[in-house]
Amino acid sequence: MVRDALVIETREPVDFSVIWLHGLGADGHDFEPIIPELNLPPTASIRFVFPHAPVRPVTINGGMRMRAWYDVVGFSPEDDQDSEGMLDSASRIREIIAQEQAQGIKAGRILLAGFSQGGAIALLCGMQFPEPLAGILALSTYMPLMGHPQLRIHSAQKKTPVLMMHGEYDPVISPAYARNSYHYLLDLGLNVQWRQYPMEHSVCHAQMQDIGRWIADILKNNPEEN
Repeated sequence: MVRDALVIETREPVDFSVIWLHGLGADGHDFEPIIPELNLPPTASIRFVFPHAPVRPVTINGGMRMRAWYDVVGFSPEDDQDSEGMLDSASRIREIIAQEQAQGIKAGRILLAGFSQGGAIALLCGMQFPEPLAGILALSTYMPLMGHPQLRIHSAQKKTPVLMMHGEYDPVISPAYARNSYHYLLDLGLNVQWRQYPMEHSVCHAQMQDIGRWIADILKNNPEEN
């Protein structure tokens, strides 16, 4: 069982895992209510793992201690990035993937998802993972460490479906910054899609429906190997 995480299983036996990372200052319960909104097939046997980020001081919030996957100085491409914190959190998520694999879920049946800085870690961890994953879902976020020598995108993820979603009016992570990340990944030959919604730094019902259909398609196109 994953420690320091909320775990919800839609039905047994589980044959697919979704590891979903929350945003700054939230915790694993933040996205718990989205499960019914996804309207997934009733036959889907999914384990949702919602990890809790560690508590740490966050510069952009005056050094206040809160749950955060890494420290944040600012949300523009020019701001310094906490590469150490990012890589440490990516390592934590790899441990969760390993735990899912130890329970019999193959990497190709594991999907990473995240919102805001949680989405950044989902992208960072997913892109560096040495086995093809089922998919990577990045909500209201950006690709961290672009151009950084410690960012090594693994060839195993070349065909992994990546879905980036963003709000048109996001005042925290600008749509331009997010789209720049999308084009960065696209130029590397990755299987990435972009969708934009009339919202700010948040999620909306139409988006949840689109995510549900996207996950359902991944399940349909990637049947369990018996």
